[in-house]
Amino acid sequence: MRNPQINRHGKLQHLLTTEGLPREIITTILDAAAPFAEVAEREVKKLPLMRGKSIFNLFFENSTRTRTTFEIAAKRLSADVINLNINTSSAAKGETLLDTVDNLSAMQADMFVVRHASSGAPYLIAEHLAATGRDHIHVVNAGDGRHAHPTQGLLDMYTIRHYKRDFTSLTVAIVGDVLHSRVARSQIHAMTTLGVAEIRVIAPQTLLPTNVERMGVRVFHNIDEGLRGVDVVMMLRLQNERMQGALLPSPQEYFKSYGLTPERLALAKPDAIVMHPGPMNRGVEIDSAVADGTHAVILPQVTFGIAVRMAVMSMLAGGA
Repeated sequence: MRNPQINRHGKLQHLLTTEGLPREIITTILDAAAPFAEVAEREVKKLPLMRGKSIFNLFFENSTRTRTTFEIAAKRLSADVINLNINTSSAAKGETLLDTVDNLSAMQADMFVVRHASSGAPYLIAEHLAATGRDHIHVVNAGDGRHAHPTQGLLDMYTIRHYKRDFTSLTVAIVGDVLHSRVARSQIHAMTTLGVAEIRVIAPQTLLPTNVERMGVRVFHNIDEGLRGVDVVMMLRLQNERMQGALLPSPQEYFKSYGLTPERLALAKPDAIVMHPGPMNRGVEIDSAVADGTHAVILPQVTFGIAVRMAVMSMLAGGA
Protein backbone atom coordinates (compact mmCIF):
# COMPACT_ATOMS: atom_id res chain seq x y z
CA MET A 1 0.00 0.00 0.00
CA ARG A 2 1.36 3.43 -0.94
CA ASN A 3 2.27 5.71 1.94
CA PRO A 4 -0.53 8.34 2.01
CA GLN A 5 2.05 10.99 2.90
CA ILE A 6 3.99 10.49 -0.33
CA ASN A 7 2.63 11.27 -3.80
CA ARG A 8 3.18 9.18 -6.94
CA HIS A 9 6.36 11.14 -7.68
CA GLY A 10 7.89 10.30 -4.29
CA LYS A 11 7.39 13.82 -2.94
CA LEU A 12 5.82 14.82 0.36
CA GLN A 13 2.04 15.20 -0.11
CA HIS A 14 0.95 15.42 3.54
CA LEU A 15 2.74 15.26 6.89
CA LEU A 16 0.71 12.89 9.06
CA THR A 17 3.29 10.96 11.10
CA THR A 18 7.00 10.27 11.38
CA GLU A 19 6.25 6.53 11.27
CA GLY A 20 7.16 5.18 7.85
CA LEU A 21 8.47 8.55 6.68
CA PRO A 22 11.53 7.82 4.52
CA ARG A 23 14.88 8.82 5.95
CA GLU A 24 15.69 10.96 2.92
CA ILE A 25 12.52 13.00 3.41
CA ILE A 26 13.20 13.53 7.12
CA THR A 27 16.75 14.60 6.27
CA THR A 28 15.48 16.91 3.53
CA ILE A 29 13.10 18.59 5.99
CA LEU A 30 15.89 19.07 8.54
CA ASP A 31 18.22 20.43 5.84
CA ALA A 32 15.51 22.77 4.56
CA ALA A 33 14.87 24.12 8.06
CA ALA A 34 18.46 25.28 8.56
CA PRO A 35 18.27 28.33 6.23
CA PHE A 36 14.97 29.35 7.82
CA ALA A 37 16.57 29.26 11.26
CA GLU A 38 19.43 31.40 9.94
CA VAL A 39 16.96 33.87 8.38
CA ALA A 40 15.22 34.22 11.74
CA GLU A 41 18.55 35.02 13.39
CA ARG A 42 19.05 37.80 10.83
CA GLU A 43 15.57 39.09 11.76
CA VAL A 44 14.24 38.80 8.22
CA LYS A 45 10.49 38.95 8.83
CA LYS A 46 9.04 37.53 5.61
CA LEU A 47 9.93 35.38 2.64
CA PRO A 48 7.67 35.21 -0.47
CA LEU A 49 7.63 31.40 -0.83
CA MET A 50 3.92 30.96 -0.05
CA ARG A 51 2.49 34.30 -1.16
CA GLY A 52 -1.11 33.83 -2.29
CA LYS A 53 -1.51 30.50 -0.44
CA SER A 54 -4.27 30.06 2.16
CA ILE A 55 -3.46 28.05 5.29
CA PHE A 56 -6.35 27.02 7.54
CA ASN A 57 -5.45 26.13 11.13
CA LEU A 58 -8.17 23.67 12.17
CA PHE A 59 -7.79 23.18 15.90
CA PHE A 60 -10.46 20.88 17.30
CA GLU A 61 -8.33 20.71 20.47
CA ASN A 62 -6.83 23.68 22.26
CA SER A 63 -3.13 24.45 21.95
CA THR A 64 -2.13 28.08 21.88
CA ARG A 65 1.59 27.26 21.66
CA THR A 66 1.41 24.92 18.65
CA ARG A 67 -1.14 27.01 16.79
CA THR A 68 0.92 30.16 17.31
CA THR A 69 4.11 28.58 15.97
CA PHE A 70 2.28 27.33 12.87
CA GLU A 71 0.77 30.78 12.38
CA ILE A 72 4.14 32.52 12.71
CA ALA A 73 5.75 30.01 10.32
CA ALA A 74 3.04 30.49 7.68
CA LYS A 75 3.11 34.28 7.95
CA ARG A 76 6.90 34.35 7.61
CA LEU A 77 6.37 32.50 4.34
CA SER A 78 3.87 35.23 3.32
CA ALA A 79 0.86 32.88 3.38
CA ASP A 80 -2.64 33.99 4.34
CA VAL A 81 -3.54 32.33 7.66
CA ILE A 82 -7.03 31.62 8.92
CA ASN A 83 -7.34 30.37 12.50
CA LEU A 84 -10.46 28.39 13.37
CA ASN A 85 -11.35 27.21 16.86
CA ILE A 86 -13.71 24.47 15.75
CA ASN A 87 -14.82 23.58 19.28
CA THR A 88 -16.71 26.83 19.52
CA SER A 89 -18.01 26.97 15.96
CA SER A 90 -19.14 24.44 13.38
CA ALA A 91 -18.54 21.26 15.40
CA ALA A 92 -20.64 22.65 18.24
CA LYS A 93 -23.48 23.15 15.77
CA GLY A 94 -23.44 19.50 14.69
CA GLU A 95 -21.38 19.83 11.52
CA THR A 96 -19.20 16.80 10.87
CA LEU A 97 -15.44 16.93 10.39
CA LEU A 98 -15.72 16.24 6.66
CA ASP A 99 -18.53 18.79 6.25
CA THR A 100 -16.17 21.38 7.70
CA VAL A 101 -13.39 20.28 5.35
CA ASP A 102 -15.72 20.46 2.32
CA ASN A 103 -16.85 23.97 3.17
CA LEU A 104 -13.33 25.25 3.76
CA SER A 105 -12.09 23.57 0.59
CA ALA A 106 -14.68 25.59 -1.29
CA MET A 107 -13.02 28.71 0.13
CA GLN A 108 -9.86 27.93 -1.91
CA ALA A 109 -7.83 26.37 0.90
CA ASP A 110 -4.32 25.24 0.00
CA MET A 111 -3.38 23.57 3.29
CA PHE A 112 -5.05 22.36 6.47
CA VAL A 113 -3.10 22.25 9.73
CA VAL A 114 -5.15 19.89 11.89
CA ARG A 115 -5.14 19.24 15.61
CA HIS A 116 -7.74 16.78 16.89
CA ALA A 117 -8.36 14.76 20.05
CA SER A 118 -9.17 11.66 17.99
CA SER A 119 -6.32 9.56 16.61
CA GLY A 120 -6.48 9.33 12.84
CA ALA A 121 -8.49 12.48 12.13
CA PRO A 122 -5.82 14.01 9.81
CA TYR A 123 -5.65 10.70 7.90
CA LEU A 124 -9.42 10.79 7.42
CA ILE A 125 -9.19 14.31 5.99
CA ALA A 126 -6.32 13.38 3.66
CA GLU A 127 -8.22 10.31 2.39
CA HIS A 128 -11.35 12.39 1.85
CA LEU A 129 -9.46 15.01 -0.13
CA ALA A 130 -7.94 12.31 -2.35
CA ALA A 131 -11.31 10.60 -2.86
CA THR A 132 -12.96 13.88 -3.88
CA GLY A 133 -10.21 14.91 -6.29
CA ARG A 134 -8.69 17.67 -4.19
CA ASP A 135 -5.13 16.42 -4.08
CA HIS A 136 -3.83 19.97 -4.36
CA ILE A 137 -4.82 20.57 -0.72
CA HIS A 138 -2.20 19.41 1.79
CA VAL A 139 -2.71 18.23 5.36
CA VAL A 140 -0.30 18.73 8.26
CA ASN A 141 -0.97 16.84 11.47
CA ALA A 142 -0.52 19.18 14.45
CA GLY A 143 -1.34 16.40 16.92
CA ASP A 144 -4.00 13.68 16.84
CA GLY A 145 -5.09 11.87 19.98
CA ARG A 146 -2.36 9.64 21.37
CA HIS A 147 -1.10 8.86 17.89
CA ALA A 148 1.33 11.40 16.43
CA HIS A 149 2.72 14.93 16.52
CA PRO A 150 5.15 14.83 13.59
CA THR A 151 6.32 18.45 13.50
CA GLN A 152 7.20 18.25 17.20
CA GLY A 153 9.13 15.05 16.53
CA LEU A 154 10.94 16.69 13.62
CA LEU A 155 11.83 19.86 15.50
CA ASP A 156 13.23 17.64 18.25
CA MET A 157 15.36 15.86 15.65
CA TYR A 158 16.55 19.22 14.35
CA THR A 159 17.48 20.26 17.89
CA ILE A 160 19.43 17.05 18.50
CA ARG A 161 21.26 17.37 15.19
CA HIS A 162 22.07 21.02 15.90
CA TYR A 163 23.79 20.19 19.18
CA LYS A 164 25.05 16.64 18.56
CA ARG A 165 25.58 16.54 14.77
CA ASP A 166 25.43 12.76 14.34
CA PHE A 167 22.55 10.52 15.45
CA THR A 168 24.25 7.15 15.11
CA SER A 169 26.43 7.35 18.22
CA LEU A 170 23.80 8.74 20.59
CA THR A 171 22.00 7.30 23.59
CA VAL A 172 18.71 9.13 24.12
CA ALA A 173 16.38 8.85 27.12
CA ILE A 174 12.67 9.72 26.98
CA VAL A 175 11.29 10.26 30.49
CA GLY A 176 7.66 10.40 31.56
CA ASP A 177 4.17 9.63 30.34
CA VAL A 178 4.93 7.63 27.21
CA LEU A 179 1.53 5.92 27.35
CA HIS A 180 -0.46 9.04 26.46
CA SER A 181 2.25 10.86 24.51
CA ARG A 182 1.92 11.37 20.76
CA VAL A 183 5.17 13.34 21.02
CA ALA A 184 7.06 10.30 22.35
CA ARG A 185 5.76 8.11 19.53
CA SER A 186 6.81 10.65 16.92
CA GLN A 187 10.24 11.01 18.55
CA ILE A 188 10.82 7.24 18.69
CA HIS A 189 9.83 6.64 15.06
CA ALA A 190 12.01 9.51 13.83
CA MET A 191 15.03 8.51 15.91
CA THR A 192 14.73 4.89 14.77
CA THR A 193 14.68 5.99 11.13
CA LEU A 194 17.66 8.29 11.66
CA GLY A 195 19.69 5.51 13.25
CA VAL A 196 19.98 6.59 16.90
CA ALA A 197 22.17 3.98 18.60
CA GLU A 198 20.03 3.46 21.71
CA ILE A 199 16.61 4.81 22.70
CA ARG A 200 15.58 4.44 26.33
CA VAL A 201 12.17 5.07 27.86
CA ILE A 202 11.98 5.77 31.59
CA ALA A 203 8.61 5.65 33.32
CA PRO A 204 6.50 3.74 35.82
CA GLN A 205 4.80 0.68 34.36
CA THR A 206 1.41 2.46 34.50
CA LEU A 207 2.65 5.13 32.07
CA LEU A 208 4.09 2.81 29.42
CA PRO A 209 2.22 1.25 26.47
CA THR A 210 1.88 -2.52 26.47
CA ASN A 211 4.83 -4.16 24.69
CA VAL A 212 6.56 -0.81 24.16
CA GLU A 213 9.80 -2.76 23.62
CA ARG A 214 8.50 -3.69 20.17
CA MET A 215 9.18 -0.09 19.15
CA GLY A 216 12.90 -0.81 19.55
CA VAL A 217 13.42 0.89 22.91
CA ARG A 218 14.99 -0.19 26.20
CA VAL A 219 12.69 0.17 29.21
CA PHE A 220 13.83 1.49 32.58
CA HIS A 221 11.66 1.96 35.65
CA ASN A 222 14.50 3.43 37.70
CA ILE A 223 15.41 6.91 36.47
CA ASP A 224 18.94 6.82 37.89
CA GLU A 225 19.75 3.68 35.92
CA GLY A 226 18.06 5.00 32.79
CA LEU A 227 19.90 8.34 32.75
CA ARG A 228 23.36 6.91 33.28
CA GLY A 229 25.62 7.88 30.38
CA VAL A 230 22.96 9.35 28.06
CA ASP A 231 23.63 12.11 25.53
CA VAL A 232 20.10 13.51 25.34
CA VAL A 233 17.33 13.68 27.95
CA MET A 234 13.85 14.25 26.50
CA MET A 235 11.31 15.04 29.21
CA LEU A 236 7.58 14.58 28.61
CA ARG A 237 4.83 16.70 30.09
CA LEU A 238 2.74 15.02 32.76
CA GLN A 239 -0.82 16.16 32.22
CA ASN A 240 -2.66 17.15 35.39
CA GLU A 241 -5.78 15.18 34.53
CA ARG A 242 -3.72 11.97 34.50
CA MET A 243 -2.28 12.50 37.95
CA GLN A 244 -5.56 11.43 39.52
CA GLY A 245 -6.71 7.91 40.20
CA ALA A 246 -4.88 4.67 39.50
CA LEU A 247 -2.06 5.74 37.17
CA LEU A 248 -0.11 7.87 39.66
CA PRO A 249 -0.31 8.49 43.40
CA SER A 250 0.42 12.27 43.37
CA PRO A 251 2.51 14.93 41.61
CA GLN A 252 4.85 15.04 44.60
CA GLU A 253 5.45 11.28 44.50
CA TYR A 254 6.00 11.41 40.75
CA PHE A 255 8.63 14.13 41.11
CA LYS A 256 10.31 12.18 43.89
CA SER A 257 10.63 9.12 41.63
CA TYR A 258 10.89 10.55 38.11
CA GLY A 259 11.52 14.30 38.28
CA LEU A 260 14.68 15.53 36.58
CA THR A 261 16.88 17.15 39.23
CA PRO A 262 20.46 18.43 38.96
CA GLU A 263 21.64 15.35 40.88
CA ARG A 264 19.97 13.00 38.41
CA LEU A 265 21.15 14.98 35.39
CA ALA A 266 24.71 14.58 36.68
CA LEU A 267 24.39 10.85 35.87
CA ALA A 268 24.16 11.69 32.16
CA LYS A 269 27.18 12.64 30.07
CA PRO A 270 28.77 16.00 30.97
CA ASP A 271 27.67 17.52 27.65
CA ALA A 272 24.13 16.07 27.71
CA ILE A 273 21.29 18.28 26.56
CA VAL A 274 17.83 18.47 28.18
CA MET A 275 14.73 18.87 26.03
CA HIS A 276 11.02 19.36 26.77
CA PRO A 277 8.13 19.84 24.32
CA GLY A 278 6.36 22.23 26.73
CA PRO A 279 4.54 23.50 28.52
CA MET A 280 6.59 22.42 31.53
CA ASN A 281 5.27 21.49 34.95
CA ARG A 282 8.10 22.77 37.13
CA GLY A 283 8.52 20.71 40.25
CA VAL A 284 6.58 17.81 38.73
CA GLU A 285 8.59 16.46 35.78
CA ILE A 286 11.52 18.88 35.90
CA ASP A 287 13.29 20.97 38.52
CA SER A 288 13.58 24.69 37.75
CA ALA A 289 17.34 24.50 38.27
CA VAL A 290 17.49 22.07 35.33
CA ALA A 291 14.91 23.84 33.16
CA ASP A 292 16.82 27.12 33.47
CA GLY A 293 20.29 25.54 33.54
CA THR A 294 23.07 25.37 30.99
CA HIS A 295 22.15 21.89 29.74
CA ALA A 296 18.59 22.89 28.80
CA VAL A 297 17.84 23.65 25.15
CA ILE A 298 14.10 24.08 25.69
CA LEU A 299 13.82 27.64 24.37
CA PRO A 300 15.93 26.91 21.26
CA GLN A 301 13.50 24.04 20.58
CA VAL A 302 10.70 26.59 20.26
CA THR A 303 12.74 28.74 17.86
CA PHE A 304 13.77 25.71 15.79
CA GLY A 305 10.13 24.61 15.73
CA ILE A 306 9.16 27.64 13.67
CA ALA A 307 11.95 26.91 11.16
CA VAL A 308 10.96 23.24 10.87
CA ARG A 309 7.30 24.12 10.32
CA MET A 310 8.35 26.63 7.67
CA ALA A 311 10.35 23.87 5.98
CA VAL A 312 7.43 21.42 6.04
CA MET A 313 4.90 23.91 4.69
CA SER A 314 7.19 25.24 1.97
CA MET A 315 8.02 21.69 0.84
CA LEU A 316 4.35 20.79 0.67
CA ALA A 317 3.61 23.97 -1.28
CA GLY A 318 6.43 23.21 -3.71
CA GLY A 319 8.76 25.88 -2.39
CA ALA A 320 11.59 23.55 -1.35
